[in-house]
Amino acid sequence: MDVSRSSDESKVLIINTGGTINMIFSQQGYVPEPYFLIETLHSQHRFHDPLEESLFSHSSSLEGYRRWSSSGRNTPIASGLGSREPSPSRGGTRGYSYQGLTLPVRSCRPIGIPEHLAPQTENVLPRQPVCKKVSEDVYEAQLPTLVTPRSTGPGGNSKRIRYVILEWHPMLDSSNIEIQDWIRIATDIELNYSNFDGFVILHGTDTMSYTSSALSFMLEDLGKTVVVTGAQIPMSQLRNDAVDNLLGALVIAGHYIIPECCLFFNHTLFRGNRCSKMSSYDLNAFSSLNFPPLVNVGIDIVVNWQNVIRQTSLRRFHSHKHMSPHVATLRLFPGITGATIRAFVAPPTRGVVLETFGAGNAPQRADLVAALKEACDNGVVIVAISQCAKGSVSDAYETGRSLLQAGVVPGGDMTPECALTKLSYLLSKPELSAAQVRSLIGTPLRGELTLSESKVPPSLSQPTGIDQSLDNIQGVLSQVVRLASASTTSRAPRILVSQGGADEARDQAADKATAPWSWTAAEAASTESALFPFLVHLAVSRDDTEGIAFCLAAEAKAEVGMAVGGGLANCLDAASGRAPLHIAALNGALKSAEMLLEAGALVHVRDSLGHTPLYYAARQGHEDLVDLLVKAGANLGGADVEGGFVGLAVRKATHARDERALRIWKKAGADVVHVECE
Repeated sequence: MDVSRSSDESKVLIINTGGTINMIFSQQGYVPEPYFLIETLHSQHRFHDPLEESLFSHSSSLEGYRRWSSSGRNTPIASGLGSREPSPSRGGTRGYSYQGLTLPVRSCRPIGIPEHLAPQTENVLPRQPVCKKVSEDVYEAQLPTLVTPRSTGPGGNSKRIRYVILEWHPMLDSSNIEIQDWIRIATDIELNYSNFDGFVILHGTDTMSYTSSALSFMLEDLGKTVVVTGAQIPMSQLRNDAVDNLLGALVIAGHYIIPECCLFFNHTLFRGNRCSKMSSYDLNAFSSLNFPPLVNVGIDIVVNWQNVIRQTSLRRFHSHKHMSPHVATLRLFPGITGATIRAFVAPPTRGVVLETFGAGNAPQRADLVAALKEACDNGVVIVAISQCAKGSVSDAYETGRSLLQAGVVPGGDMTPECALTKLSYLLSKPELSAAQVRSLIGTPLRGELTLSESKVPPSLSQPTGIDQSLDNIQGVLSQVVRLASASTTSRAPRILVSQGGADEARDQAADKATAPWSWTAAEAASTESALFPFLVHLAVSRDDTEGIAFCLAAEAKAEVGMAVGGGLANCLDAASGRAPLHIAALNGALKSAEMLLEAGALVHVRDSLGHTPLYYAARQGHEDLVDLLVKAGANLGGADVEGGFVGLAVRKATHARDERALRIWKKAGADVVHVECE
């Protein structure tokens, strides 16, 4: 591919497992058609505009539209579509052999249509990619890329999204999804993790929330965006929801770093383990009644950054490739007997999700309670959740406390899908005892449940008034003056912010006549949040841990408003697009970088030039910082590699015989040997 403009492109891998989105109507009803989706997307300019010659690439201004409309290039007056890229799925293997339009993709299964399906699919065999076996259970193929028109992301930056579709054969109806398919998805993400900025999973809707919940646990220490989506109406139909769902998921995965497994449907991005399918008929099929959406897509894309999980562990991404099949869900009903319970929890069952009445209540018959206690004593982990879609289990009623006394673990406000997959995940880890599993069930691992009020720190539940906001602003300004002071030895002046001074300066007669409102707490908080991003960048540039600690402590106390997108550890400089971690990497500020990573700084974030913090740390020769970033999961990507910057730096170090620089680049993941040979 042309890498001359790779800094303004992000790369997304779409894993197409199947589902309604791929289907075409036939005599047998709706059936999936191999390669239908990629052909359809290739023909639509909103999904594929390689030469930027569509309306979408020229509609940012009236002048641009007029130039485009009179150019005759893919316009209403155009004579044809001759300037389009060749279709990757027509004309034999033409698209696959044209290397400029492909990217390498790996999978744990052979890529393409299996031979045993060949007689039924002779018309698509010429479109097959060339698949080679790289190692045991690892296969690779060059797959064709599609690229969207430019769209605006965070900070107003314009970017195109280049994406590849890894299609499963045969494609699955979501009712046939099994544990091994979850493991396959997680493994494919891990195999391609360093080469793509985000991932989209196309999936049928019936079990989509099971898959998004399972992946949220299996993708450990995730640092990139993973979005599961699908459709109620196939892409093949004139009126459908497939276009909006796929395009929305693609834009979010390509523009935003939301390091969670999410589910996108009907203009809304949900946390993957917090939602359930609520309707088989409506287009707003999914809902998250106990947790607000992470993103609302309307006229603007509004990210609820305060609720986005931040990765604070200094560990590299890893996919957990085991799930226990010995779990089940049991829904209580009036008249259920102890014999039914005993039969249900018999070996090999190791875990049961018990859907209880209301807020965690169950019948009080002695035989039923005895059966539950016997199962718990035998090591079966039983988790109680509510049959209600909204709400949580509690011990407010005597009928609920009897379950706890029997050994049943409260599951809070987890959805049935989440509770089942979390239990399967925990029971698949041999290092965990039954007691540890019971303890972890009530502990939020991926934001899957809400802590009870007694466990929430008081500072997070107590609103701050205007006086507190003014005190905070005073502290922020004092820190800014201290850091910005030319002389580090002189004492910084004290900044005073108060309502009294403003009131005294104001014309009292005018006040009496107009009855002006005082400054609101919201206005004060807004001013405060506008100062913090500047302060944290300034503190990191000075490697001033005191200033960074001040900012992070204020944020931890919920004193910073929601205007700071992504949190202070990830706030971007408007001019350079750099995050605080970029600044730390450039300056070799090791202590600052450690503090930022512990606060949830994203290691995969890129600045306006398309560079990662790891690239800057290696380029500047900060070896300790390179070690830290690699440990936290960083890798070179985007313009670092595709723009030739890493290769140029390695060649310069080779010619200068700079062994230290070569060692640092090798630690960062650069292919030093290959570049040296060139």
